[in-house]
Amino acid sequence: MDGRRRNPYELTDESPVYVISVAAQLSGLHPQTLRQYDRLGLVSPDRTAGRGRRYSARDIELLRQVQQLSQDEGINLAGIKRIIELENQVAALQSRIAELSAAVDGAAAAMRQREAQVHASYRRDLVPYQDVQQASALVVWRPKRGE
Repeated sequence: MDGRRRNPYELTDESPVYVISVAAQLSGLHPQTLRQYDRLGLVSPDRTAGRGRRYSARDIELLRQVQQLSQDEGINLAGIKRIIELENQVAALQSRIAELSAAVDGAAAAMRQREAQVHASYRRDLVPYQDVQQASALVVWRPKRGE
């Protein structure tokens, strides 16, 4: 969640509000078809305390997708179940990639900040010596004896 408290009465696409007869009407399917899809695990609506099914707007959309895949594409219900599972897996992986990408970005920013701190701590009174004409010359300082 984004840190804010959600109104418990706020309806979202995930809110289970439709009884089976309304869900059937909204999806264009027979209530018995919805029960069959629930038994097969294609669409899993929430349950009330009395075990009645409650469908969300997302469930209705999924029912329509199942119907479209079955009727228009000719995919059997086992294939549709596999497609739904794979789509859910892809969505979960995309979410994980986003999390990891944010973590990498945070680590890179922390590394750049630490690198800047290290560079800021360098002594400024030491200046590297470089002879323009003899770039590969080695200079050795030896103190004078007896002084």
